[in-house]
Amino acid sequence: MLAVMSEKGIALVTGANKGIGYEVAAGLGALGWSVGVGARDERRGTEAVAKLRSGGADAFLVPLDVTDDAAVEGAVRLVRERAGRLDVLVNNAGTAGGWPEDPSTLDLGTVRRLVETNVIGVIRVTNAMLPLLRRSDHPRIVNQSSHVASLTLQTTPGVDLGGVSGAYAPTKTHLNAVTIQYAKELQGTGVLVNGACPGYVATDLNGFSGTQTPQEGARIAVRLATLPDDGPTGRLFDEEGEVPW
Repeated sequence: MLAVMSEKGIALVTGANKGIGYEVAAGLGALGWSVGVGARDERRGTEAVAKLRSGGADAFLVPLDVTDDAAVEGAVRLVRERAGRLDVLVNNAGTAGGWPEDPSTLDLGTVRRLVETNVIGVIRVTNAMLPLLRRSDHPRIVNQSSHVASLTLQTTPGVDLGGVSGAYAPTKTHLNAVTIQYAKELQGTGVLVNGACPGYVATDLNGFSGTQTPQEGARIAVRLATLPDDGPTGRLFDEEGEVPW
């Protein structure tokens, strides 16, 4: 079981107006954190913030499209003006194509769209927020990954990951690789960077066919967001423990 940090701070969760992202925001809010609700759709984001506040969370809206430079710059300004720093960044925003996705018949436009959000969007937001994270005493970055991203699991006989995924799974594998490289670059700076596998969660990405609730899927990201200073970095976890890359 991963230990957690008791100290409270300010967090930003991208794609937090619904699903797992909302529950990550709710989980951090329940622990007493101030949580920025990153949302591309401002109406839905406003509704999510109102719901979180009604439950007692200190939540605030951060209009944010991770694929848009200007939107990300605006998010940085908002967080900086509110707190002057950022303690936790949860890169949760993501998108999926169809399922199954045979690589031999993939639409290249779909591949570009998924890479732009699931990989480049994470890099864009992380790099923009790093100066604020460096101002924190306990900075944490959590990248929302998936079991389907694990090359080890994908090549283990008998492991069922739901069929061929020629676009979505590789973007998450790419994200895993990026997570490792950030952890290597930031080693010794106090910034802990890890990947989270929420499990097969019922969300609109899979037509709500998942077997776990968003609340269950959010738990590992909340734990990684609140790691103590001697916690792991550059690793991938689910609720059961470490997941092989």
